[in-house]
Amino acid sequence: MLTFLRPAAATSVFAVLAACAVSLAGPGVQAQTAFPDHFVGEVGGAAYLKSGVVKGDATSTLALPYVYGDYGRFFGRIDTFGVKTLAMGWGHLELVGRVNTEGFRTDTAALKGLSDRRNPVPLGVGTFQRTPIGGFFLYAMHDVTSGGVLAEATWGTKFEAGWATFYPLASLEYRSSAYVNYLYGVTAGESAASGYAAYSPGASFVPLVGLAASIPIAGDWALQLQIRHRWFDSAITNSPIVSARTQQTGNIAITYEFK
Repeated sequence: MLTFLRPAAATSVFAVLAACAVSLAGPGVQAQTAFPDHFVGEVGGAAYLKSGVVKGDATSTLALPYVYGDYGRFFGRIDTFGVKTLAMGWGHLELVGRVNTEGFRTDTAALKGLSDRRNPVPLGVGTFQRTPIGGFFLYAMHDVTSGGVLAEATWGTKFEAGWATFYPLASLEYRSSAYVNYLYGVTAGESAASGYAAYSPGASFVPLVGLAASIPIAGDWALQLQIRHRWFDSAITNSPIVSARTQQTGNIAITYEFK
């Protein structure tokens, strides 16, 4: 997967991740060294919801499996999958891939004349640092579809309240100009065919907050709920095909926990 990153970019990614891990981990801290020989975590089925961003694109629902857990060095975190490699601070350097559904079809009247946007396919490196002040997820990925870069830093924690466990999170996403342009830009040819003004955006920073909840049902069965809210900056909202300044995504899942 690292071959998708230019050498200079890969070096920078390693440097940033290493610096973050060192700053999070204190003296004597060691990463996990024993890995489970069976799957440990939650598996089930989920409905994934996403509000529309471009004109004519309504809220959509997609049914997919739900996985959050580990099997040896392999892991699944809802939409992010990968393998843990070298120990790093309170975690590991990880090779990761992301299931991304930001693409959209342009067969509606509002987007006539534009080309379909296929779903991004981000691949790269990351780390999960489980610290005393919460978990830190750091990812830097190259998108095979657009040729752009998607990077994010996320902090999350958990607390229990009565019958449920809650997981608040805060994140900042970076999307390179190539990534944003593929999804929300308008080429000269598309402008002529659609009537929209040509648009070539720069890079974008997208803040995000979210809340997840795990609610026991019976035995090892549980209901998993999650909602995330993104705020788009002008690189995205100035696009003539974009109709929203924010986006809500989430999922509802029924899961079984393997221990």
